[in-house]
Amino acid sequence: MTKPSLPELLHAAVTAVGGTERPGQVAMTEAVAGAIDDNAHLLVQAGTGTGKSLGYLVPALAHGERVVVATATLALQRQLVERDLPRTVEALHPLLRRRPEFAMLKGRSNYLCLHRLHEGVPQEEEDGLFDQFEAAAPTSKLGKDLLRMRDWADETETGDRDDLTPGVSDRAWGQVSVSSRECLGASKCAYGAECFAEAARERAKLADVVVTNHALLAIDAIEGAPVLPQHEVLIVDEAHELVSRVTGVATGELSPGQVNRAVRRAAKLVSEKVADELQTAAESFERLMELALPGRLEEVPEDLGYALMALRDAARNVISAIGSTRDKSVQDEDAVRKQALAAVESIHGVAERIANGSEYDVVWCERHDRYGASLRVAPLSVSGLLREKLFSDRSVVLTSATLKLGGDFNGVGASLGLSPEGTEGEDVPVWKGLDVGSPFDYPKQGILYVARQLATPGRQGSRGDMMDELAELVEAAGGRTLGLFSSMRAAKEAAEELRGRLGMPILLQGEETLGELIKSFAADPQTCLFGTLSLWQGVDVPGPSCQLVVMDRIPFPRPDDPLMSARQKAVEEAGGNGFMAVAATHAALLMAQGAGRLVRAMGDRGVVAVLDPRLANARYGSYLRASLPDFWYTTDRNQVRRSLAAINAAAEAEGK
Repeated sequence: MTKPSLPELLHAAVTAVGGTERPGQVAMTEAVAGAIDDNAHLLVQAGTGTGKSLGYLVPALAHGERVVVATATLALQRQLVERDLPRTVEALHPLLRRRPEFAMLKGRSNYLCLHRLHEGVPQEEEDGLFDQFEAAAPTSKLGKDLLRMRDWADETETGDRDDLTPGVSDRAWGQVSVSSRECLGASKCAYGAECFAEAARERAKLADVVVTNHALLAIDAIEGAPVLPQHEVLIVDEAHELVSRVTGVATGELSPGQVNRAVRRAAKLVSEKVADELQTAAESFERLMELALPGRLEEVPEDLGYALMALRDAARNVISAIGSTRDKSVQDEDAVRKQALAAVESIHGVAERIANGSEYDVVWCERHDRYGASLRVAPLSVSGLLREKLFSDRSVVLTSATLKLGGDFNGVGASLGLSPEGTEGEDVPVWKGLDVGSPFDYPKQGILYVARQLATPGRQGSRGDMMDELAELVEAAGGRTLGLFSSMRAAKEAAEELRGRLGMPILLQGEETLGELIKSFAADPQTCLFGTLSLWQGVDVPGPSCQLVVMDRIPFPRPDDPLMSARQKAVEEAGGNGFMAVAATHAALLMAQGAGRLVRAMGDRGVVAVLDPRLANARYGSYLRASLPDFWYTTDRNQVRRSLAAINAAAEAEGK
């Protein structure tokens, strides 16, 4: 039997999911297959509506070697495992004459821990071990959730938190899950043979396609101990998110509360002398943190340096001693010891990292109204790490609707550790960029309006002219507005102002769960939804409910953001343009994602309105505009009001 061609396979898969083949999808499929066959690297921008999941799944399944697909959002992971992969495998089976297996793999804390569930949570202080089911009143929300999870444990096949519906709070889930550091290990655990996390790892070892998330991919790269099974091909979907997810995993935190918890956990397992040493170091650290001001620490102050070294040394002594002292009153000693070790090792690692000081790290202090002050440390850049760990021994395909910023792939490539496209040399990963476009006719389906006449937004002060403009636009659109704001405060002010002025429902992020808000927004065309960061990327509402997307200002990072400002300064010191490389790239990515909320289907029409004149007037404005979909561009406010009114009238007529 002849080997089936790629077009045949794609046609079968697209038919199975009830879709339509698109030229961009065909081009993507061929490019991904070529990259896999040549063991090469590919960055591919595939606009909304291209069908990019099948664009990489079909060549990956046809290749026959193990493939890891890493994605940023839970929604896409579920879509791949529950919808796209089952249908695609079924459709390709007769042609490939084999049935590829697939599995989902997440970090250990995403799975129910049977040891925690049955033995309880090791408690600090003097309680010893307690039964969390008895301690939480059965009538409380926590108590009800814990009882529900106990019943669910007998039914679930996966133990995956995301399969539990309705979901539970982080606090409730924390009672029945463990981190990888706290886990006893399958060989030492009484429940090792039934462990959900271990079962997921075993399934992944046998699968042809392993679907995971960016965080687990980062852990696999950073920690050296492999978490993912061996694989020949890595596909990173939503690749515009990868750098921030890897940075998040590589960021350490140290707070007085966390140190005090570690002290309490370790106290019963070591001698009084060793415990007192850690307690004293913790108290010194806490006193200094009470006085600490928020902001970047370009150099760690001397007194804080001494406190961190004392904390590091005391933690190291606890780690050495923790195995030797046995307190007869402690039940389930292995679990208690493992939890204490995990807490103290974390303190030791972060204290040592900050105390040692590295030119490649950024250290800053944060203050939180509720939790007080904490120290944080993050890598200045993750590009070197990604270049070394990601691109060394496998073919890597990175895809997203937004990878091409300002007209090329080099900005995103640089953040991933890649030299400009076409650069060759020893130890330089060679890669290609491909933009397969979008099936949407952006110049006909959308308008990009920049309110050039408004005052430039300042850091402080009211924007009365912006509020007037916003109200007029929303009114002309008849509601149907997704408001994307640069801060929660701005979103709240706008929601309050417009609720007073207009007779239409304005939903505000935080007043209900995101899922419920999006559902209500989609259900009623007159409704508006205002919010901040997660709305810039997480809203998929095709049709007449979303015909106006408003951005209050260009979403540059805050000038006092310690990590972003440090990265900007580092680029400038190396002779580059820090503002363009860091701040403008960050803003371009967010704006491209935000503008992508408007046109989600072939029949969608609408306006993206940016209420920040800098997009039209500033030198960097053309770079930002070149990163957005190719909408028809105008600064004429009267034209936009007429267009919005016409789109609203057409939607109302269609709805009747």
